[in-house]
Amino acid sequence: MPLRANLPSVVRILLPILISQSVLGLAIKYRHSTLSSEVLVAWLFFLPSHSLRYPWTILTATLVENNLVSLALATLTIFYGGRYLERAWTSVEFAKFLLVISLIPNIICCGALLSLFALTGNPQWTNTIIHGTLSIQVSFLVAFSQLIPTHTVTIFKGIISVRVTRLPILHVLGVTFLVMTPLLSLASFLLNVTGFLTSWTYLRFYKEAFPDLQTSQSSLRGDASDTFAFAEFFPDPVKPLIATISNKLFDFLVILRICTPFSAAEVSASNGELFMQRGTPGSARAEAERRRALALKALDQRLHAATANHAKTSNSFSSTPDGPSMQVHSQSAGLELERLRGDTSCSPKGTPDEERMAP
Repeated sequence: MPLRANLPSVVRILLPILISQSVLGLAIKYRHSTLSSEVLVAWLFFLPSHSLRYPWTILTATLVENNLVSLALATLTIFYGGRYLERAWTSVEFAKFLLVISLIPNIICCGALLSLFALTGNPQWTNTIIHGTLSIQVSFLVAFSQLIPTHTVTIFKGIISVRVTRLPILHVLGVTFLVMTPLLSLASFLLNVTGFLTSWTYLRFYKEAFPDLQTSQSSLRGDASDTFAFAEFFPDPVKPLIATISNKLFDFLVILRICTPFSAAEVSASNGELFMQRGTPGSARAEAERRRALALKALDQRLHAATANHAKTSNSFSSTPDGPSMQVHSQSAGLELERLRGDTSCSPKGTPDEERMAP
């Protein structure tokens, strides 16, 4: 019961499906080959040659792993990464994201394998199994790059330190290396690369973002912030080249009306001037409450310090020119503190004192 209570609704659905389908696939793998087991594999995994007969596998095969190591990694990915993203985005937005990063990479991978079959005539391509959470794994890393672009992952007691924005490319490189071994097939590489590109495209241009509570606009689509540009995933030496190529590709997509160019206002909004892009509508209220708490704490300290200094001065000197001004300062700080404590409104921008006290 505690485990269920700590998991959001979509993650609670995904984990049993992943584990049950993967265990079923492992059981089939270690059974003696029979006609019924071959049909069941086609029903469970996504094969281009059987895609018309079992169309649902184009979506469900994403949650099937064929070995215990990949199953454990997929379980951890959905448990921790999925829980974080669902709470940051809401269950509806997280479900939309999962649908996009599961369906589109599988379709592209199937189309690529069918094209290879048409070119070579080798039936091996149409019988290549498409399955696994590789597209989900790299897509979650892309989402983290959007939400926490300045964070750094440190392992081995600080010996290795990697920025979050570099993790998707490292994941792609790792999968590319494993494809050269018998561990992974070409389908895994295609799923990984298309998952990376699909997730970034969706988050960059299509995902709905939530506005600051003080603005009159209802929503903003995509994320035009500089920190989420495609070139930011790559090391600094190759960023100019990647930026040039991606800009040319973007101009081509604009001509095809697949993407819409961002306006200056949208760029400013995504960079944080108008919108709380990286969170739910409650993020603005939470930020205002955080600033108010900081302001209250600072005013408390000022009030106590002023009171203590005034008492010390009164004991040492019967009358000083600074006495009245110190008393006025204490009373002013106290009135300001009472005003903040009694204010029940929540403004994302905060009061002038809150803005000055906020880090």
